Amino acid sequence: MPELSQETGRARGPLPFGPAEVTGPSMVPTLHHGDLLLVHWGARVRPGDVVVLRHPFQQDLLVVKRAAERRGAGWWVLGDNAFAGGDSTDYGTVPEDLVLGRVRFRYRPRRPGQRSPLAVARWAVSALRPVLSDRSASRRLRAR
Repeated sequence: MPELSQETGRARGPLPFGPAEVTGPSMVPTLHHGDLLLVHWGARVRPGDVVVLRHPFQQDLLVVKRAAERRGAGWWVLGDNAFAGGDSTDYGTVPEDLVLGRVRFRYRPRRPGQRSPLAVARWAVSALRPVLSDRSASRRLRAR
């Protein structure tokens, strides 16, 4: 169950920022299939941050999840969509070195059917948003 497109990779440039594209439903409602992300590679991660990481069992696959809490030398990560799976409830704690970066912004491309002026205005207002930390992530973890 991939979360980022296979073309996505760490940017090799002077700036530690790079793009990523979301595939899959595990971060709905925060992120949707087709959303484009601005990732701060190597950024410090805190509980509640949305992060890009290598899948622990398939390390050529990048996924995006919410860092819920630190556990030992790694992170317990969860998807915002509890019904999608594919998070630490399936594969356990993710080692620190597999967490690659923190998601800073989300850009939601316009859908082809959004033609009316109202639909375009709604899209324009919400297309680019910062991806904020959800400090309640560890509370959700304890509730599961």
